[in-house]
Amino acid sequence: MKLSFKIAAFLLIISLPIFGQNKKATLIVHHAVIHTLDNKNTIVEAMAVADGKILKTGKNSEILKLKDKKTTVIDAQGKTIIPGIFDSHMHIIRGGRFYNTELRWDGVRSLKRALTMLKEQAQRTPKGQWVRVVGGWNAYQFEEKRLPTLAEINAATGDVPAFILHLYGHAYLNKAGLATLKIDANTPNPNAGLIEKDPNGNPTGLLVAEPNAFILYSTLAKLPELTQEEKFNSTKQFMTEMNRLGVTAIMDAGGGFQNFPDDYGVTNGLCKDSDLTVRMPYYLFAQKAGTELNDYTKWMQTVEIGEGCDDDHHSDKVEYHVQGAGENLVMSAGDFENFDKPRPELSPAMEGQLTEVLSLLVKNRWPFRIHATYNESITRFLNVIEDINKETPLNGLLWFFDHAETVSTENLKRIKALNGGIAIQHRMAYQGESFIKRYGKTAAASTVPLKKIFELGIKVGMGTDGTRVASYNPWVGLYWLTTGKTLGGLKYMNDENILDRTKALQLFTYGSAQLINIEKDRGMLTTDKLADFAILSDDYFNVPEEKILNIESKLTVVNGKVVYAANDFRTFANPTPKAIPDWSPVNYFGGYQKN
Repeated sequence: MKLSFKIAAFLLIISLPIFGQNKKATLIVHHAVIHTLDNKNTIVEAMAVADGKILKTGKNSEILKLKDKKTTVIDAQGKTIIPGIFDSHMHIIRGGRFYNTELRWDGVRSLKRALTMLKEQAQRTPKGQWVRVVGGWNAYQFEEKRLPTLAEINAATGDVPAFILHLYGHAYLNKAGLATLKIDANTPNPNAGLIEKDPNGNPTGLLVAEPNAFILYSTLAKLPELTQEEKFNSTKQFMTEMNRLGVTAIMDAGGGFQNFPDDYGVTNGLCKDSDLTVRMPYYLFAQKAGTELNDYTKWMQTVEIGEGCDDDHHSDKVEYHVQGAGENLVMSAGDFENFDKPRPELSPAMEGQLTEVLSLLVKNRWPFRIHATYNESITRFLNVIEDINKETPLNGLLWFFDHAETVSTENLKRIKALNGGIAIQHRMAYQGESFIKRYGKTAAASTVPLKKIFELGIKVGMGTDGTRVASYNPWVGLYWLTTGKTLGGLKYMNDENILDRTKALQLFTYGSAQLINIEKDRGMLTTDKLADFAILSDDYFNVPEEKILNIESKLTVVNGKVVYAANDFRTFANPTPKAIPDWSPVNYFGGYQKN
């Protein structure tokens, strides 16, 4: 009996590969130009998917043999396919809650058009609500090469309150907005912020970060929120917008006025309903100065790394879980980049406060990320990390800096020695001109110093820092990486720091996954990798550089399922429901504005 059992078990084991070979695909995409981004940069014609993973890639005839009556077959019509884009730094959880309220100037190429959109939206915005333009644009993208004036904003919006955020630098409130928030001649300036006054002492409507963005974000937080039903719809709309741009995964970096766990209820609910269309590992961001250590201590007692609604590991759910701490660890370490103003000097108390929090994180093996714009800040942060490492070795603990625009070679070597990484973003595409005005062309040419980062073998992933400063559109980032230009068309980057198109895309796929050690099953379109990919509107690898900005996805797949489809592919996905409330700018303008 025992011998028969062993023989049967042996026959079962050796037959498993045969069963695997006979497995049929749930989805096949053929007649395509599939850039696998594998180590040989292989290009194939077709791809078969089963159980959320890539079953096989190869020639059309070979892959089509894997279909049966239940297989969904998509003719890609000769279009380019890439692995799904993984944004390593974005604020999708917060951005999703407000997306339906926001008029986007992202991609608008004339100030005249932007002001026309503002006027149209003001006319349909109901009493009690605001018109809001919240980041993702700058003056240099407009053909007029200038910012709007308060007079133009007031003329466009009339008696409807309006708030318009420009980068980390300043925001505009129209007259109705000032009145609604009761900001007048007696309203004091907040710490590190300015409420601009006219010669008579009355507020003009300009709010200036000097240099702290708290005045901008705290004002924005006073505006009315959507209902819970509208927030669910809004977040789904925003995920669809990201899928439209070929994004399949996002690391949420936390954010100001994003409280855990209260403000995570919408994404928690969508995850439980298997309604997320973007993979979403997220970080916990301390919100209040002086309570950061208490916050992280409390969170460690109530959540675990990797914990989320996908703990049951159902195949129909995408990742959504706590990934670590940051990008804010202590408020005293915040060095917001506002290149219109001098670099902020961090508090002398920063080291002590950061040491307490980081020591706790390292001892409890919590991965962390740290917002760090300036090299001077990075030097002080590394001093703290190195001291902690002497007492409690990091020993492979995942950690990285966010932004690091002006990091020095010396500090890059220190980061490498501590096995850290860097998450970069396309913020200089929006602020290159301002940076040059303050620091000069020579300093700008190596901002960010990509060549040196690669030479040292430091892990680096690409992101956007959307939605309130730079745009959430990853194609702006790919344009920036491959041209060294700002959105205004200014080439400022040294050629040595400009990447070829394949390398740039790898930073937005494999590179982002590598930051948190999950690159083994994603970032490439090869057998057994996750089936996350996008059919592009244009051939990213060969279009003229300016056309990169207009690329979008025609069909996006996450976890082997079509989550977005447009034009000739629209029958492969359910139509996107209308945005609510009815007056939402999304219903009239959509999101990123194509040229």
